[in-house]
Amino acid sequence: MAYQPQFTITPSLLSQVEAIAALRERILGAAVELTWIPALQKDTRTRNVHASTAIEGNPLTLEQVQALEEGRELAISGERARREVINYFAGLRYVEKRASLKRIGHDHVLELHRILAGKVMDQGAAGQYRTIAVRVGHFVPPPPLEVSGLMFELLEWWNKESTKLSPVLSSAILHHRFETIHPFADGNGRTGRALALWELYRRGFDTHHIFSVDEFYWEDRPRYYKELDAVRKAGEDLSGWLEYCAEGLQQTLERAWLRVQTFSVNAPAKLVLRPKQEQLLNLLRDHHSLAPAEIWATLGVSRQGAMDMLHPLLEAGLVEKVGGKKTGRYVLRKP
Repeated sequence: MAYQPQFTITPSLLSQVEAIAALRERILGAAVELTWIPALQKDTRTRNVHASTAIEGNPLTLEQVQALEEGRELAISGERARREVINYFAGLRYVEKRASLKRIGHDHVLELHRILAGKVMDQGAAGQYRTIAVRVGHFVPPPPLEVSGLMFELLEWWNKESTKLSPVLSSAILHHRFETIHPFADGNGRTGRALALWELYRRGFDTHHIFSVDEFYWEDRPRYYKELDAVRKAGEDLSGWLEYCAEGLQQTLERAWLRVQTFSVNAPAKLVLRPKQEQLLNLLRDHHSLAPAEIWATLGVSRQGAMDMLHPLLEAGLVEKVGGKKTGRYVLRKP
């Protein structure tokens, strides 16, 4: 018997899915025959690794995660933080190489967990379903004797029934159900988010692997956990969770579109935009030009903080200053 998710496709969810489809087509259309796709893929992979590990408490910054990926020496205390990041990069590559798999089995899930959780488990063994009872806050997942059977049902649904749904929905359903089963003693959050991403890859939603939805979850972790728990309080009705995940995917695609435009003006591949810098670029796109005082007032940062954000963008040629010294304004540089 396969798992049967409960949900209602609300008008709001339908509108979100339609907006996501339109954004996706715009991005993939712009991505055809462009030489910077590998750089954008690398940037996205770094963001995924940083966000998903940060959700679980990893202290490394986005820039530090990028440095580890590039093999640069990094002065950090604690081997665990480094290992979690290295593991997640390896896990994403495992998923990317198997993006076209038609059927995913227990062995694939166990191997992915072994890669992600190797040498960073607080309890249990990497690559093995749990044999102990666990608790997640106030939630008590199913007992260990039920885990294998529940995972079998979920995999049956994933391999058969999920294909009848939009990948926007199926990836969100897979994500939540996996976290509810909580099949491992540790490392379930990272594995569940990697599986949700795998579903987007497998269904051809993110053909170029340039979307990083985990950033959305990380930027408001309390809401992420609240939305996960809300499904249980709603008697396993996933409707609200699907709207939340669709909101995240829509925001992710809006950012991806901005990054497509960023890379299209030949910005250096090493430039990693911080959230405030992306917010600034969006403001410049919407307002066409901003005075320095408008920038730091709108972003809620100091004058020096605004300049620290602007300098890398100016050097990369993404932003330019026009006008006089006292009357100058900042604008997006045209490709």
